[in-house]
Amino acid sequence: MRTYTFHLSSDTVAGESHGLESAVLVPDGFSLRAFVFGPLWFFFHRLWLAGLGVLALLVAASFAGRFLGLGTFAGFLITVLLLLLVGMEASSLRRWTYARRGRPARDAVVAHSAEEAEIKAVNRWLTAPPVVRSGPSAYPAASLRPVDTALGMFPFAEPRRS
Repeated sequence: MRTYTFHLSSDTVAGESHGLESAVLVPDGFSLRAFVFGPLWFFFHRLWLAGLGVLALLVAASFAGRFLGLGTFAGFLITVLLLLLVGMEASSLRRWTYARRGRPARDAVVAHSAEEAEIKAVNRWLTAPPVVRSGPSAYPAASLRPVDTALGMFPFAEPRRS
C-alpha cells in the first residue's frame, strides 16, 4: 500500500465540491521516472524551480568531477547517486512546490492504487463537516482575563517578578 497526499487550493472549503477539479494526488516514495529522466520529469510536471535546481546540481557535479580529475566510472557513479537522491526526494519537492503555489496538502490517504486513493480522498473531503469560520465575538469582554485572579487559596494575584 502506498501513501498519497491530497493537494487543494487554500480557498477550497471542506464539504464542498467546488475546487475538486484542480485537486492533485502526490504519491509518496521513490519515483523511478524522476530517477531515470531527472530534470525532464520535473519540467513535465511543471515544477520549474525544482527542475532547474536538479539540472544545476547535475551540471555542478559534472564540473566538480572534471575539476577534481575524476575518472569516467567515478563521474558515472556520482551521477547515479545524485539521480537516486532525486528519485527519493521527487515527491517531497513536488509537495513543496504545490504548497508554495498555494495548494497545500489537505489530506493523506493510504491506498493500493491512485484511483482508490482519489476515491477515498474525495469521499473524505465531501463528507467532512464544513469549517466554521469565526467572526467577531458577540461578547468581547467574556474572552478577557479578569484582572484580580486568584490562584488556589490566595485571595489576590501577586505581581509578576522579572
